[in-house]
Amino acid sequence: MASAPRPRDGATLLTIDLARTDRDGFRRAAVAPEPPPTPAALAPTPGDTRPLVIVDAGHGGTDPGAIAANGAFEKDIVFGVARELARRLEDGRRVRVRLTRDGDVFVPLADRVRIAREAKADLFVSIHADSISAAPQVRGATIYTGSEKATDAESARLADRENKADQAAGADSAEGPGDVTDILQELTLRETRGFSARFAQGLLGQLGRVMELSTKPHREAGFRVLRSPDVPSVLVELGYLSSKRDLDLLLSEEWRARVTEQMAGAIETFFAGRTPPGPNPTLARRAASTAPVSP
Repeated sequence: MASAPRPRDGATLLTIDLARTDRDGFRRAAVAPEPPPTPAALAPTPGDTRPLVIVDAGHGGTDPGAIAANGAFEKDIVFGVARELARRLEDGRRVRVRLTRDGDVFVPLADRVRIAREAKADLFVSIHADSISAAPQVRGATIYTGSEKATDAESARLADRENKADQAAGADSAEGPGDVTDILQELTLRETRGFSARFAQGLLGQLGRVMELSTKPHREAGFRVLRSPDVPSVLVELGYLSSKRDLDLLLSEEWRARVTEQMAGAIETFFAGRTPPGPNPTLARRAASTAPVSP
């Protein structure tokens, strides 16, 4: 596609190149995601030992996520929250922070996990907003941590729906980290989930000051974006687009400012007791345990 002024009257001519294709080819091209940031772009500055936090805005591009009655898209709401949270963390200068997407683009679930793992992130926070059209009275925030067994049927259904995001967007669904294959990996995963649960509890304590929490605010489920064995990870459902009260808050800049301030505080508190500063403690322990022993 190209544009150029027409000499005789200055009008702009837009030229679009067309090529023959079949239905499947067009569908694949229409939903092709922009490439995620490369590991080099996420590499720490030499000597910068601050923890690295990956903030993941759910959905994006051809995947709108939940859609409110007024037409608001989940992907836009959570991107605004993610961007504001990243700004606050950057201003605080206590951690490094990166976004998995920097605009309205589709990033496959496995790539979101890969970005965090290849960057050797210390924490992964995925931001979403739920919707239950059959129960508009349900509202409040919920924080999920990863588990093979869901806390309840509702959590299992939500994880299943979110895990089909790639399929809904028409993209090939690539698998994330494989199954645990040895004792070391199992211990690493168990320790990582312990860190995830600890952060989730701290985050709930902060968020409970400024927003409504669901009846069961900390739950577990098998979300694909929470499957990293060596990066503590949580998924935050900020509220329900199907609840008018929650939706009004989700669209409020004042509410978003209060919530992101508390989220940033919880993240900084999570890392405050770590001495000395350095890379992901789980990764460090795993590297130490696999290093050759001197004779």
